[in-house]
Amino acid sequence: MSTPHRTEQEIGRYIAEHYRRVVEVGVGNNFEAARVIHEAGVGIVCTDVREREPPGGIRFVRDDVTCPHKGLYRGVDCIFAIRPGEELMLSLIDLAAEVGADLLVYHLGFEIYEDGGEIMSVGNVLIHRYVRGETLNR
Repeated sequence: MSTPHRTEQEIGRYIAEHYRRVVEVGVGNNFEAARVIHEAGVGIVCTDVREREPPGGIRFVRDDVTCPHKGLYRGVDCIFAIRPGEELMLSLIDLAAEVGADLLVYHLGFEIYEDGGEIMSVGNVLIHRYVRGETLNR
């Protein structure tokens, strides 16, 4: 039987294994991927346009990716979003490219943005890498 947050757990495990400093954009009320990443000892900051209450130890900053506080993203090697609205995709791509970070996106169902980027299988989950950053620990 799968858990309600299996997708987020798989994404969190993949990110924790491949990156050292990450930002989750548009966390909403689902901190499951962030929890997995944090528990693995990886530095993570979660953002959203609305104030949120993260679980213990996870840093949250209110930010709007369409007009981001770029200092928050400098030095990270991965920016990721789970089920972002299509209207945020261009802002996410531009931000990741500017700061030299990978951009990983999990879309709902078979949604994609433009060409879909590089599609990667993470366990039973497909994620899209739209930007390949400069500092990825490959």
